Amino acid sequence: MDTTKIIYQKLSQLISDTPVAMATIVEVKGSVPRELGTKMIIHPYGQHYGTIGGGCGEADVIRAALDVIETGHPKLVQVDLTEPISMESLGVCGGVMTVYLERWSA
Repeated sequence: MDTTKIIYQKLSQLISDTPVAMATIVEVKGSVPRELGTKMIIHPYGQHYGTIGGGCGEADVIRAALDVIETGHPKLVQVDLTEPISMESLGVCGGVMTVYLERWSA
């Protein structure tokens, strides 16, 4: 089954209970863990679905998405994976991706 269809089916199920945020990778530069158009659903109670690549970058997107769920205002988040590798930055790929966050509710 098409992954886009699956994520929208999951979205339909989740928003029947509570608003969620959809994260979509809208721009990539260099090497990043997922491709353009990849989607992830962020649930306010931690029942996330999908991934935009994991690690610290995904954690930043989840934090921003929780604000989007609360305010209803869409947001662009830039995930910079060009930092030097250290114990605090896992999964450094060498690129940058922009993620669009929007609130979805029933």
